[in-house]
Amino acid sequence: MEEKLLDPKVDFVFKKIFGSEKRPNILIAFLNAVFETKGTEKEIIKVKIDNAEINKDWDEDKLSRLDVKATANNNKKINIEVQLKNQYNMTRRSLYYWSKLYSSQLKKGQEYSELNKTVAINILNFNYLKGIEKYHNCFLLKEKETNQVLTDLEEIHFIELPKLDESKYQDEDDIDNKLIPWLLFLKNPKSEVVKMIEERIKELKEAAETLEVLSHDEESRELYEARQKAIHDHISNIEGARREERQRLAKNLLDILDVETISEKTGLSIEEVKKLKEEI
Repeated sequence: MEEKLLDPKVDFVFKKIFGSEKRPNILIAFLNAVFETKGTEKEIIKVKIDNAEINKDWDEDKLSRLDVKATANNNKKINIEVQLKNQYNMTRRSLYYWSKLYSSQLKKGQEYSELNKTVAINILNFNYLKGIEKYHNCFLLKEKETNQVLTDLEEIHFIELPKLDESKYQDEDDIDNKLIPWLLFLKNPKSEVVKMIEERIKELKEAAETLEVLSHDEESRELYEARQKAIHDHISNIEGARREERQRLAKNLLDILDVETISEKTGLSIEEVKKLKEEI
């Protein structure tokens, strides 16, 4: 039986493909596709992977971050993180890790002028930005009324994979920017259109071949399964805590609001609210 391909969106696999010192051309091609789509950067020709090794503590801490940190040839700092499930903290999380990467550049005695542009790229396997249909959004520091950019030193990208409708891309001719092939690969690396595109984008072909090798490596598959389980358990705990909080809020509202309104305000179903009312 043919071995099932690992999911390239699982951060362990993503880092093995895009954060490898042996294959920096894959990361370069991906980054250029991201930046060219928004017109924010000149072409990157070289990158240094700053955290190529999987964290040695990962075996003890299955939820340690497996992001990709890199420095481009113009000294720009870049961090890429993939999130499979919504942990309801993505904006604050991204700002926190962006600020850590930005401030870590400055050593004792150095001037602020030595701080380089820092970019965070968040690849999300869920819809996060409300009221925005675009799958790729880039945020800068701007003046609220005039839209004037204060500085380009901070740049945060959100790429929401579910907002990319892959059904629109059945042929190479349907693809209108360089980022789409990479996102199609992340969504479904076995699709026919991805296989077609691989023949003209050598870095994408190399990424696909790397995924194939990882998928047939017993140790990588074991680590992959462990990572998936850790993520699933963590998300289940978060969702359980959120449900308990919604139930607590619903109980407090039972004396002052009707069942339908409570359901609307808490996100619980009408049946769940009725059951809570019966229990009191």
